[in-house]
Amino acid sequence: MPRLAETIPALPVVDISKAVGFYDDRLGFAAHVEEEGFAIVRRDAAELHLWASSDERWREKLDLERPVCSGAESFLAGTASCRIRVSGIDELYDEYRQQSVLHPVSTGVEEQPWGTREFPALDLHGNLLTFFERVR
Repeated sequence: MPRLAETIPALPVVDISKAVGFYDDRLGFAAHVEEEGFAIVRRDAAELHLWASSDERWREKLDLERPVCSGAESFLAGTASCRIRVSGIDELYDEYRQQSVLHPVSTGVEEQPWGTREFPALDLHGNLLTFFERVR
């Protein structure tokens, strides 16, 4: 019987180089692959794939009958989210608070009824990263 293993979120970003810099400088992830339209960043066992969502042709599209459908339109950047399980959630929260990457609605590490403690953060392009630790 087939078994599923890990999942790796792929997040759309407008600028790969700037996104990799942000993940490195502000979130503590290191780039393991960085190409023109794609990057892999890792921190400990967490791995994220970043893909270029930088097609701007939709801004100048005059023919409304045929929309731009490249799948990499820039307006897609910042529309994704993922959840990352951590150990040491309070320390990570303090680290990210100092880096000013917390989501504006964040009021601290909050316990959830589904058995986690978690907090939200945003990457450079607005993708939601929710960090959580299981408590039950």
